[in-house]
Amino acid sequence: MTERTVMERAMTERTMTERTIMERSITEKEQRTEPGTESEKLTAAAEEKQLPYAHWLYNIPGMGRKTIQYLLSIKETPEAIYRAKEQELESLLTALPGKQRLVRQIFEAKRNLNIEEAYARLEKTGIRFACLGNASYPKRLAGIPDAPYGLYFRGKLPAEERLTVAIIGARGCSEYGRQMADHFGSMLAMAGVQVISGMARGIDGLSQKAALYAGGYSLGVLGCGVDICYPAENRELYELLCEKGGVCSEYPPGTAPRNSLFPPRNRIISGLSDAVLVIEAKNRSGTLITVDMALEQGKEVYALPGRITDALSEGCNRLLQQGANVVVSAEDMIRGLTGRSNLCGTEKVVFLSDMQKALLQNLDDMPQSLEMIKERMLLNNKEALSTTELMGQLVKLSLTGYVKQIGNSYFVRETFE
Repeated sequence: MTERTVMERAMTERTMTERTIMERSITEKEQRTEPGTESEKLTAAAEEKQLPYAHWLYNIPGMGRKTIQYLLSIKETPEAIYRAKEQELESLLTALPGKQRLVRQIFEAKRNLNIEEAYARLEKTGIRFACLGNASYPKRLAGIPDAPYGLYFRGKLPAEERLTVAIIGARGCSEYGRQMADHFGSMLAMAGVQVISGMARGIDGLSQKAALYAGGYSLGVLGCGVDICYPAENRELYELLCEKGGVCSEYPPGTAPRNSLFPPRNRIISGLSDAVLVIEAKNRSGTLITVDMALEQGKEVYALPGRITDALSEGCNRLLQQGANVVVSAEDMIRGLTGRSNLCGTEKVVFLSDMQKALLQNLDDMPQSLEMIKERMLLNNKEALSTTELMGQLVKLSLTGYVKQIGNSYFVRETFE
């Protein structure tokens, strides 16, 4: 029996054992997280029933977050507000300025909109809606003082149990900034960290694209409706995010991008994250608005140091001078974060060797044989691996969930969802 046959058989047996363990673990996790008891199922169904009413409430002109929360503190559910009589609402809103106008707008919204049909039309476009108090609303975001009541999204929202980092920086970045955005976006993604940003040109978009290309998850927080790609030049990134990650916005679909909408959305970028990493920023820039919001929310801030003569490094160097965490590698940043107890992300982060990172960069969702992988490693990375060495690395990557075996000797890269 040849060495390759022995190794393939060992790999198959070990992978099957590990797969059984992983499937059992997944089943147990689903049993823990999915509604199991009748009361849990009823609660989930009740929450789902409220979403069309919450969507209606959120879109009433002049109905701000504080007014919604005030009404809900008394009426408890959006449906109860919808079904309230005019005199009852007038009585409830007595203490608020513009009471008559607001009551009129509520009843006009009731007359002019079939809430079930409106919500069904929204879902048909592939857009979903989450509201405060709903299970699908991100817990990190719900914890900030000025969280939006409603959130529209396409794709998936970040997983609660995984570490999440916002990468932000200059739109007109330098070549060094481009390289660092690509490096940190891909390295964090390969370690299982979720990358959040604003899908803007420059550092934001480059880091998000790198995270997705590395097989990771990224979320774009938009300053317009989620049905609009802005900037238009990032159309490829927008489509990738919708397919493999997600996009979200507090603004209703159809809302065009305006300068006044971008600063408020920055609180959502930082609010959804465990930490914020600034790669390049001028001394006066929109990036620093996000940093201020992150600090107000109690989030960790990291900055990449740069030359003191570079204008694009002024903002980062100033942040470091003021006490921000210096970052020189993705591994150091993750170790620093995972040592803190106040983070939402609880899933263990796996660090990869340079060889494992190179292997993952040569794998995708198309099954490849051992020989094909060896050829790609030699061509792209100038690495001549023996079959034994390659199999050993693939075993390690399969045990940590980065690689999946198809058949006896074909492999694909797993993506984080």
